[in-house]
Formats: sequence, structure tokens, C-alpha cells
Amino acid sequence: MPTAPSAPALTTTPIAAPVPARTPASAWVLLLTLATIWGTSFILMKKGLVVFSAMELGACRVTVAALLLLPFALKHLPQLERPRIKWLVLAGVVGTLIPAFLFAYAETKLASGLAGVLNALTAVFTLLVGALFFGQKITPLRVLGIVLGLVGTVVLMLLGGSGGAATPSGEGNAWYGLYIVLATLGYGVSVNVIKSRLHGIPPLAVTGLLLLFIGGPALAYLLVGTGFLYKLQHVAGAWKAFGYIALLATMSTAVAMVLFNKLIHQSTALFAASNTYIVPIMALAWGVLDGEAFNLWHLLGMVIILVSVAIIHRAK
Repeated sequence: MPTAPSAPALTTTPIAAPVPARTPASAWVLLLTLATIWGTSFILMKKGLVVFSAMELGACRVTVAALLLLPFALKHLPQLERPRIKWLVLAGVVGTLIPAFLFAYAETKLASGLAGVLNALTAVFTLLVGALFFGQKITPLRVLGIVLGLVGTVVLMLLGGSGGAATPSGEGNAWYGLYIVLATLGYGVSVNVIKSRLHGIPPLAVTGLLLLFIGGPALAYLLVGTGFLYKLQHVAGAWKAFGYIALLATMSTAVAMVLFNKLIHQSTALFAASNTYIVPIMALAWGVLDGEAFNLWHLLGMVIILVSVAIIHRAK
């Protein structure tokens, strides 16, 4: 009996992804779906933080997502080329693990709707990181877009404030928005790494493997370094809060990351990051429904940031 051919290594040559001639309709469908899913993630974090700390929420989010995709990761692990591992670890740490903690910590004193608006900076940092390290073309008009994005952030944080006291801690601090700025910088690095260094690996495999490498440390910290299990057993409302985190991990981390990686392969890194046009609107709507304050300075800051994203995407 002839032996079955071995599975091909998870790679293609060249590694860099070709730029599509035009954006397919399926990419637009993925974009809208992603924006809807991610637009609800900020209110889910807020609900989870009612019981659990930012560190517990971040670790739990990554752990649940990693466990959900563990079978897919183990399936593709034997075919993974060793040179790709470092890029998967980098994308996982800076684009998933660290932002999970940064966003949770920011939302302890920042309105969830404003967190969603600041998330739009992902497009700004995707371009900036791409230009500095991945050969992305940068023009004076795109520089203008980057500058406007930063101006919008300043307006939002310094003049708009934290969005009121409707936060899990009961108090607001606009400077906590800086944690989200750092998280979006990590997203910008991750998007470029996935697009430029992990092309050819199926989106489900990228997501599963990426979570495999960061899921173990997250689980160990959750069980040993936090009071997560104690709260789950003894604190009223803990299971409900855990339900919000589990939904966040399932949809906004596991499912959304698969869809996002698929979108990156079907389009460009900048197009994939443009879901941030819609995410702020969804996030703000959920925040207002939950009693969060929203003023004209917030609106102005959001408009400036979205205009900057529009300039970045349209500039040649």
C-alpha cells in the first residue's frame, strides 16, 4: 500500500502577499460583519469588569479564545515551519495578549463608547508601522492623516473627558485612553506582520496557532496569579460577568480574528483595518444606551479621527 503524501508545510513563496487588483465583494461583507462584532466588544468588556479585574478579564478572554481554537491549532502545528513561529508569537503578543489587558484596564475608568472611538487609531498605526518597517508607501497626504488622527485623540481625551462616571470603577479618567493608544499601536504591528510574514497560512490556522502560543501563559496566570476562580465561586453576579467575557472571547477574539485574518488575505492591510469606520458608531450607540455621557467635544474628536482614517485610506 502506498504511503499517503505528507501534509504541505504552512508556507508559500514568496512570503509577501500580492496586492489585489480590486477589493472583492466578499471582503466588504467580512468588513461589515467584523465591525458589527467588534463594535459590541467594548460594552461586553464593561459588563465583565463589574466583577472581574482588568487583569482577570484580559487573561480570561485570551484563555477562552485559545481553548476554543485549540483543536485547529493542534491540527496545523505539525506543518508549521519553524521560521514562522517567531512571527506568530510576535503577532499574538503585541496584537492580542497585551491589547486584551490594555483595553480592559482602560475601560475601568474610560467610557466604553470612547474606547471604541479610540480604537479607530488602528488604521493610523497600521500605516505608520507599515511605512517604518514593512515598506508601506507614505505620502504627504497620508502624513496629514496620521497627524489628524493624533489631533483627534488629543481633542477626545483633553477636551472631551472620560465620558462620565458610568464606568465599572464609578469614576472617570480620560488619560486611561493612552492605554488604548498603545493597544492600537500593537494592532498596527500585528496587522503588518500577518500580512507580510504569515501570508499563505490559512486564516483559521493563523488564529489558532497564534492563540496557542499565548493561551498557555494566559491560562497559567489566570489560575495562579488572580482570584478568578474564587470570585466565580463566591461573588454574586460572577457567572453572569463571566458569560459576557466568554461571549467577548468567542465572538470578538476567536471568531473575529479568523474573519479578520481572512480579510487581510483578501485585501490590503489598510483595507482590513478600515473596519474602524463603523466600530466607533456601534460602540458609542451601546455606550449611550448604557447611560454613558457623550458631548460635542467627543463628537468633534471622533469626526477628526475618522477623517484622518479616510485620508489615510484614500491617499495615494
